[in-house]
Amino acid sequence: MINEPESGQETVLLDAHEVLADPGLAAEFAESAHRILADLVGRGAPLGWVDPPGREEIAGLVERVLAAAAAGDGALRAAYAGRTLIGLGYWLRYARPTSRPHADLEKLAVAGTAHRRGTGRALTAALIADARAAGIEVLTLDARADNAHALRLYRSLGFREYGRLPGFVAIGERRWDKVFYMLDFRTEASDAAAPGGGAGAGTE
Repeated sequence: MINEPESGQETVLLDAHEVLADPGLAAEFAESAHRILADLVGRGAPLGWVDPPGREEIAGLVERVLAAAAAGDGALRAAYAGRTLIGLGYWLRYARPTSRPHADLEKLAVAGTAHRRGTGRALTAALIADARAAGIEVLTLDARADNAHALRLYRSLGFREYGRLPGFVAIGERRWDKVFYMLDFRTEASDAAAPGGGAGAGTE
């Protein structure tokens, strides 16, 4: 059983290769991820499930994400406090051939016991850096419109809204807008290449 993290422990971010390189962490990862995701969904977190997902479903998801990361078609980041998994996130390249230059940030989750430590921001920033390093052109994500904390985080890291579907997310009789965000690395490249561009350009 994985214990709750002790307060004051430093958070360490590992990528897929680093998780798999540690036999203990690798063996526990799917179960630890399931514990976090099932608990959050059970508390009403908008992660794409109506009911908490089962262990087999999350084990299959983890296997798919790790395979994509190994093939260069995705990236996984895992946040640990000591040996305890406290958060995870991943992006995957789009499967359609015409969309392969781009990727979607599909999941970002932080354990309830580790909120308000900056873990979500650190995970997202690391995944953005991974996407940039992998040559991704546009990183997208979607979120439920009432997830205000997450949307503020994404905006603060450079994402911008490019559309929404009113009342698209349904749980029973309740409805929420589905919001689409994007981070266009092509714009960054254009800004850097422009006269006067580069580090510090446009700042005071």
